[in-house]
Amino acid sequence: MKKENRHQVILHNVSIHNRVLLSDLSQLLNVSIDTVRRDVVELHIQGKLKKVHGGAIANGFQFKQNVSNDEIYAAECKHIIAEKAVQLIKNDQVILISGGTTNLELVKRLPLKLRATFFTPSLPIALELMSHPTVEVILIGGKLSKDSQVSMGGYAINMLSDIKADLCFLGTGYMDTSNGLTEFDWEVVQIKKAMIRSSKKVISLTISEKLNSHQKYKICQLQEINTLITELDGDNELLTPYKRMINTIL
Repeated sequence: MKKENRHQVILHNVSIHNRVLLSDLSQLLNVSIDTVRRDVVELHIQGKLKKVHGGAIANGFQFKQNVSNDEIYAAECKHIIAEKAVQLIKNDQVILISGGTTNLELVKRLPLKLRATFFTPSLPIALELMSHPTVEVILIGGKLSKDSQVSMGGYAINMLSDIKADLCFLGTGYMDTSNGLTEFDWEVVQIKKAMIRSSKKVISLTISEKLNSHQKYKICQLQEINTLITELDGDNELLTPYKRMINTIL
Protein backbone atom coordinates (compact mmCIF):
# COMPACT_ATOMS: atom_id res chain seq x y z
CA MET A 1 0.00 0.00 0.00
CA LYS A 2 1.32 3.44 -0.94
CA LYS A 3 2.20 5.88 1.82
CA GLU A 4 -0.60 8.26 0.82
CA ASN A 5 -3.14 5.46 1.15
CA ARG A 6 -1.72 4.39 4.51
CA HIS A 7 -2.05 7.96 5.73
CA GLN A 8 -5.71 8.03 4.69
CA VAL A 9 -6.41 4.79 6.57
CA ILE A 10 -4.59 6.02 9.68
CA LEU A 11 -6.42 9.34 9.72
CA HIS A 12 -9.77 7.65 9.16
CA ASN A 13 -9.27 5.25 12.07
CA VAL A 14 -8.00 7.97 14.38
CA SER A 15 -11.00 10.11 13.48
CA ILE A 16 -13.52 7.34 14.21
CA HIS A 17 -12.03 6.09 17.49
CA ASN A 18 -10.23 9.24 18.71
CA ARG A 19 -7.33 7.13 20.00
CA VAL A 20 -5.56 4.27 18.20
CA LEU A 21 -2.58 2.04 18.89
CA LEU A 22 0.40 1.64 16.57
CA SER A 23 0.09 -2.13 16.95
CA ASP A 24 -3.51 -2.08 15.71
CA LEU A 25 -2.62 0.13 12.76
CA SER A 26 0.29 -2.15 11.92
CA GLN A 27 -2.03 -5.15 11.82
CA LEU A 28 -4.70 -3.30 9.86
CA LEU A 29 -2.23 -2.05 7.24
CA ASN A 30 -0.13 -5.23 7.23
CA VAL A 31 3.09 -3.26 7.65
CA SER A 32 5.72 -3.07 10.38
CA ILE A 33 5.37 -1.04 13.57
CA ASP A 34 8.33 1.07 12.42
CA THR A 35 6.54 1.96 9.17
CA VAL A 36 3.39 2.96 11.04
CA ARG A 37 5.43 4.96 13.54
CA ARG A 38 7.08 6.92 10.73
CA ASP A 39 3.67 7.55 9.14
CA VAL A 40 2.23 8.80 12.43
CA VAL A 41 5.24 11.07 13.05
CA GLU A 42 4.83 12.55 9.57
CA LEU A 43 1.10 13.15 10.12
CA HIS A 44 1.89 14.68 13.51
CA ILE A 45 4.36 17.10 11.92
CA GLN A 46 1.70 18.01 9.34
CA GLY A 47 -0.70 18.79 12.20
CA LYS A 48 -3.25 16.17 11.14
CA LEU A 49 -3.15 14.18 14.41
CA LYS A 50 -1.19 14.08 17.66
CA LYS A 51 1.42 11.39 18.23
CA VAL A 52 1.38 9.92 21.75
CA HIS A 53 3.25 7.05 23.36
CA GLY A 54 2.30 3.85 21.53
CA GLY A 55 -0.27 5.44 19.28
CA ALA A 56 -2.04 8.58 18.10
CA ILE A 57 -5.03 10.71 19.03
CA ALA A 58 -7.32 12.91 16.95
CA ASN A 59 -6.82 16.67 17.08
CA GLY A 60 -10.47 17.19 18.03
CA PHE A 61 -10.13 14.81 21.00
CA GLN A 62 -7.96 17.26 22.95
CA PHE A 63 -9.93 19.86 24.88
CA LYS A 64 -9.57 23.46 23.76
CA GLN A 65 -11.87 26.43 23.54
CA ASN A 66 -13.83 27.20 20.36
CA VAL A 67 -13.21 23.92 18.56
CA SER A 68 -14.68 24.10 15.05
CA ASN A 69 -16.89 21.41 13.55
CA ASP A 70 -14.13 20.78 11.00
CA GLU A 71 -11.94 19.43 13.82
CA ILE A 72 -14.63 17.03 15.10
CA TYR A 73 -15.08 13.88 13.05
CA ALA A 74 -18.72 13.21 12.03
CA ALA A 75 -19.81 16.37 13.84
CA GLU A 76 -23.31 16.35 12.35
CA CYS A 77 -23.85 12.74 13.45
CA LYS A 78 -22.73 13.61 16.97
CA HIS A 79 -25.10 16.57 17.02
CA ILE A 80 -28.00 14.24 16.19
CA ILE A 81 -26.96 11.80 18.93
CA ALA A 82 -26.63 14.61 21.45
CA GLU A 83 -30.09 15.96 20.62
CA LYS A 84 -31.60 12.52 21.18
CA ALA A 85 -29.70 11.98 24.42
CA VAL A 86 -30.53 15.32 26.02
CA GLN A 87 -34.23 14.43 25.90
CA LEU A 88 -33.60 11.69 28.49
CA ILE A 89 -32.32 14.10 31.16
CA LYS A 90 -34.72 15.40 33.79
CA ASN A 91 -34.46 17.92 36.58
CA ASP A 92 -32.88 16.83 39.88
CA GLN A 93 -31.24 13.73 38.44
CA VAL A 94 -27.77 12.54 39.37
CA ILE A 95 -25.86 11.77 36.18
CA LEU A 96 -22.57 10.06 35.46
CA ILE A 97 -20.91 10.93 32.16
CA SER A 98 -17.67 9.69 30.66
CA GLY A 99 -15.43 11.55 28.22
CA GLY A 100 -15.41 11.72 24.44
CA THR A 101 -16.44 14.14 21.74
CA THR A 102 -20.02 12.85 21.51
CA ASN A 103 -20.58 13.32 25.25
CA LEU A 104 -19.05 16.77 24.93
CA GLU A 105 -21.69 17.62 22.33
CA LEU A 106 -24.34 16.38 24.76
CA VAL A 107 -23.32 18.64 27.64
CA LYS A 108 -23.17 21.63 25.29
CA ARG A 109 -26.88 21.11 24.61
CA LEU A 110 -28.17 20.92 28.17
CA PRO A 111 -31.19 23.19 28.72
CA LEU A 112 -30.20 26.40 30.47
CA LYS A 113 -32.78 25.86 33.22
CA LEU A 114 -31.81 22.25 33.92
CA ARG A 115 -31.12 21.45 37.57
CA ALA A 116 -28.99 18.33 37.92
CA THR A 117 -25.79 16.97 39.43
CA PHE A 118 -23.14 15.64 37.08
CA PHE A 119 -20.26 13.40 38.13
CA THR A 120 -17.52 12.90 35.57
CA PRO A 121 -13.94 11.60 35.42
CA SER A 122 -13.38 13.67 32.26
CA LEU A 123 -11.64 17.02 32.56
CA PRO A 124 -13.00 18.38 29.23
CA ILE A 125 -16.56 17.41 30.21
CA ALA A 126 -16.18 19.01 33.65
CA LEU A 127 -14.81 22.24 32.16
CA GLU A 128 -17.69 22.46 29.70
CA LEU A 129 -20.26 21.78 32.45
CA MET A 130 -18.77 24.57 34.57
CA SER A 131 -20.30 27.14 32.21
CA HIS A 132 -23.83 25.88 32.93
CA PRO A 133 -25.60 28.16 35.45
CA THR A 134 -27.71 25.60 37.35
CA VAL A 135 -25.77 22.34 37.07
CA GLU A 136 -23.62 21.06 39.94
CA VAL A 137 -20.37 19.57 38.69
CA ILE A 138 -18.32 17.01 40.65
CA LEU A 139 -15.04 15.89 39.11
CA ILE A 140 -14.11 12.31 39.95
CA GLY A 141 -10.48 12.59 41.00
CA GLY A 142 -7.45 10.41 40.55
CA LYS A 143 -4.48 10.08 38.23
CA LEU A 144 -5.20 12.11 35.12
CA SER A 145 -4.35 10.51 31.76
CA LYS A 146 -2.67 13.07 29.52
CA ASP A 147 -3.94 11.26 26.42
CA SER A 148 -7.61 10.79 27.31
CA GLN A 149 -7.79 13.60 29.93
CA VAL A 150 -9.74 11.24 32.20
CA SER A 151 -9.15 10.39 35.86
CA MET A 152 -8.08 6.79 36.43
CA GLY A 153 -6.89 4.48 39.16
CA GLY A 154 -8.08 3.22 42.51
CA TYR A 155 -9.07 6.58 43.97
CA ALA A 156 -11.47 7.29 41.11
CA ILE A 157 -12.95 3.78 41.28
CA ASN A 158 -13.43 4.05 45.06
CA MET A 159 -15.19 7.39 44.63
CA LEU A 160 -17.52 5.87 42.05
CA SER A 161 -18.44 3.08 44.50
CA ASP A 162 -20.15 5.70 46.70
CA ILE A 163 -22.44 6.91 43.90
CA LYS A 164 -25.74 5.57 42.56
CA ALA A 165 -26.55 7.70 39.55
CA ASP A 166 -29.91 7.85 37.78
CA LEU A 167 -28.26 7.83 34.34
CA CYS A 168 -24.84 7.01 32.98
CA PHE A 169 -23.90 8.38 29.57
CA LEU A 170 -21.10 6.11 28.44
CA GLY A 171 -18.87 7.15 25.56
CA THR A 172 -18.28 4.17 23.29
CA GLY A 173 -15.06 3.24 21.53
CA TYR A 174 -15.87 -0.20 20.15
CA MET A 175 -19.07 -2.27 20.11
CA ASP A 176 -20.27 -5.47 18.50
CA THR A 177 -22.82 -8.19 19.28
CA SER A 178 -20.24 -10.86 20.15
CA ASN A 179 -17.89 -8.91 22.41
CA GLY A 180 -20.13 -6.14 23.74
CA LEU A 181 -18.43 -2.87 24.65
CA THR A 182 -14.63 -3.02 24.49
CA GLU A 183 -11.57 -0.74 24.68
CA PHE A 184 -7.79 -1.12 24.32
CA ASP A 185 -6.92 0.89 27.45
CA TRP A 186 -7.15 -1.35 30.54
CA GLU A 187 -7.45 1.57 32.98
CA VAL A 188 -10.24 3.20 30.96
CA VAL A 189 -12.05 -0.15 31.00
CA GLN A 190 -11.89 -0.27 34.81
CA ILE A 191 -13.32 3.25 35.12
CA LYS A 192 -16.17 2.46 32.73
CA LYS A 193 -16.93 -0.80 34.56
CA ALA A 194 -17.15 1.16 37.82
CA MET A 195 -19.44 3.73 36.20
CA ILE A 196 -21.80 0.98 35.05
CA ARG A 197 -21.90 -0.52 38.55
CA SER A 198 -22.70 2.91 39.97
CA SER A 199 -25.68 3.61 37.71
CA LYS A 200 -29.33 2.62 37.59
CA LYS A 201 -29.50 3.05 33.82
CA VAL A 202 -26.68 2.97 31.24
CA ILE A 203 -26.92 4.82 27.94
CA SER A 204 -24.33 4.20 25.24
CA LEU A 205 -23.69 6.98 22.73
CA THR A 206 -21.88 6.13 19.50
CA ILE A 207 -21.69 7.03 15.85
CA SER A 208 -22.68 4.08 13.69
CA GLU A 209 -19.17 3.69 12.25
CA LYS A 210 -18.05 2.31 15.62
CA LEU A 211 -20.59 -0.51 15.49
CA ASN A 212 -19.31 -3.99 14.60
CA SER A 213 -15.81 -3.25 15.90
CA HIS A 214 -14.02 -4.66 18.92
CA GLN A 215 -10.86 -4.34 20.98
CA LYS A 216 -8.84 -6.35 23.49
CA TYR A 217 -10.57 -5.64 26.81
CA LYS A 218 -14.26 -6.06 27.61
CA ILE A 219 -16.25 -3.40 29.46
CA CYS A 220 -19.62 -5.15 29.48
CA GLN A 221 -22.06 -7.29 27.53
CA LEU A 222 -24.63 -5.49 25.40
CA GLN A 223 -27.38 -6.72 27.72
CA GLU A 224 -25.97 -4.44 30.43
CA ILE A 225 -26.75 -1.41 28.25
CA ASN A 226 -30.28 -0.05 28.68
CA THR A 227 -30.28 2.36 25.73
CA LEU A 228 -28.17 2.69 22.58
CA ILE A 229 -28.21 6.02 20.77
CA THR A 230 -26.75 6.50 17.28
CA GLU A 231 -27.39 9.01 14.52
CA LEU A 232 -29.36 6.37 12.58
CA ASP A 233 -33.12 5.93 12.42
CA GLY A 234 -34.27 3.16 14.71
CA ASP A 235 -35.37 0.96 11.81
CA ASN A 236 -31.97 1.01 10.08
CA GLU A 237 -30.91 -2.55 9.25
CA LEU A 238 -27.46 -2.01 10.79
CA LEU A 239 -29.18 -1.85 14.18
CA THR A 240 -31.24 -5.04 13.72
CA PRO A 241 -28.87 -7.44 15.55
CA TYR A 242 -28.50 -4.95 18.41
CA LYS A 243 -32.27 -4.78 18.95
CA ARG A 244 -32.22 -8.38 20.16
CA MET A 245 -29.78 -7.48 22.94
CA ILE A 246 -30.51 -3.90 23.99
CA ASN A 247 -33.93 -2.83 25.31
CA THR A 248 -34.12 0.62 23.70
CA ILE A 249 -32.43 1.94 20.57
CA LEU A 250 -32.88 5.59 19.62
